[in-house]
Amino acid sequence: MELDAKVAAARALLAGIASGHAPAVFTTSFGAEDMVITDLIADGNIDIDIVSIDTGRLPAETYELMTRTASRYPQQRIDVLFPDHQGVEAFVAQHGINGFYDSVDARKACCAARKLEPLRRALAGRNAWVTGLRRAQSVTREGLGESEYDEQYRLTKFNPLLEWSERDVWDYLRARDVPYNTLHDQHYPSIGCAPCTRAIAVGEDVRAGRWWWENPENKECGLHVHMLKPAA
Repeated sequence: MELDAKVAAARALLAGIASGHAPAVFTTSFGAEDMVITDLIADGNIDIDIVSIDTGRLPAETYELMTRTASRYPQQRIDVLFPDHQGVEAFVAQHGINGFYDSVDARKACCAARKLEPLRRALAGRNAWVTGLRRAQSVTREGLGESEYDEQYRLTKFNPLLEWSERDVWDYLRARDVPYNTLHDQHYPSIGCAPCTRAIAVGEDVRAGRWWWENPENKECGLHVHMLKPAA
């Protein structure tokens, strides 16, 4: 499918979500895919809320992109949620400030405190959740569908860029002059918290820089592990 057709399909899906599954929310981490969806929602004046989670440990480049995004899309409100301080403090007291390096369980506990707690608030009362997930991003996402019913949050999750390639994403961003994280120019294809993200080498998987000390099958933070069955 040509990119123009993929763009039209993604735009139509987003419009359908807004009209048929309201209230809907798009959660953005300001990655390349998320900037595509932000542009589609804002440019199309699509009634889908946009929310981002500030874990408290994001790279400086991500905060800079937040500012540029707000300037580029003044018509589009982007709400920023923060983790509950008690949960973060409890994690640090038990595991140490960088305890997420010690084990998969500790890393997931950090993600739970910094990401999942505010995510629950972002999704509360919603009927639909829009993400920038793509099937080609990692082995943990190969079985994704365009829509999935998330049992934990009891809503439908939509992945409008599911079949987009890495090239599709960047062709769109460049053609539309959409702002993006400057870390992408330093070989960071996937960007999360600063201590859990590194640049990758030529030929490495695009997710190799995320939690690089773990096996590929463990590389999810918990936001996207409840994709159980296709939506009706």
